[in-house]
Amino acid sequence: MEKSEVLGWLSQVEHPGKEDKNIVALGLVRDVAIEDGRITVTLAFPRQPDPLKQYIAGAARAAIYRNAPGGTEVEVKTVVKEPSKTAPKHQEFTLEQLREVSNIIGIASGKGGVGKSTVAVNLAVALARLGYKVGLVDADVYGPSVPTMTATEDAVIEMEGEDEEHSLFVPIEKYGVKWLSVGHVSQAGQALIWRGPMASSALKQIILQTKWGPLDFLLIDMPPGTGDIHISLVGDIPMTGAVIVTTPQNVALADVLRGVNMFRNPQVNKPILGLVENMAWFTPAAHPQEKYYIFGQGGGEKMAHDLDIPFLGRIPLVQDIMEGAEKGEPIAMGSRPDSLAFLQIAQEIADKSL
Repeated sequence: MEKSEVLGWLSQVEHPGKEDKNIVALGLVRDVAIEDGRITVTLAFPRQPDPLKQYIAGAARAAIYRNAPGGTEVEVKTVVKEPSKTAPKHQEFTLEQLREVSNIIGIASGKGGVGKSTVAVNLAVALARLGYKVGLVDADVYGPSVPTMTATEDAVIEMEGEDEEHSLFVPIEKYGVKWLSVGHVSQAGQALIWRGPMASSALKQIILQTKWGPLDFLLIDMPPGTGDIHISLVGDIPMTGAVIVTTPQNVALADVLRGVNMFRNPQVNKPILGLVENMAWFTPAAHPQEKYYIFGQGGGEKMAHDLDIPFLGRIPLVQDIMEGAEKGEPIAMGSRPDSLAFLQIAQEIADKSL
């Protein structure tokens, strides 16, 4: 491998905040070292903190892995090219953007596959329909789905600020909600290779360096599980509380219990606003009055009772909900019974938060 080859691979990585500019053309690649089957790249950023630093480092690592021979070790380092002496500290600077946000609510689940993101997107739209000012962050750094569910895959995230050191993301506005996702600042189809601490840092930068403005609710669609990202988020983001999403099966209880225990841990100590039972029953489109309890009946409500948390309501397994998610048209915009179910749960959340 030659240095020129690696630079060619890195030139495939575009900076989302700079139109039609790759990281090589922008001068962000300070050094490329190749030795004994190992590639070490040093990226130099002109300001600290850079809201896209962690994303670009992950994208650079992915570009090299995609092109280098199998077994090649890759390391991407980041340094500050011209550190500012007047720029405020990261935490002071970023927390300011949440000053006008009244409630920050994590939408969480003990495991994947329970429709957590679908619930999060529709709750955001439902809260907006109820007259509240709402934003949503798609915090699933490895599988962001909000751009698809809102048909904003092609939207361009703009950055705004007086100078380079104080630039902020400007969220996309649609359906009365301000949306921001890792998927909005990454290249389509680009797999991000991020270890836990790097993913946590990148996600916090995205949340905290965004121009949210006044909001009644900022929902965070959290990744499934209870890993490093969750602990970092609830530790550094001033959350009002969490909503747990589950399916009715009794076997899901252990997963829900892990999620509840994480928020109840003394070091986290965030209130749980309630539990939502998703996929509660199946109703065929041709027979809207029929209900088939494919995953069992009443499991979510029993879980909530056993864990002493409020039960917020049930969402049916309806084809329109799935089709709406794929088309980018949240079902909560409609007036069907399944649409009204989201509105009722949204009102429950609002009553418990405000």
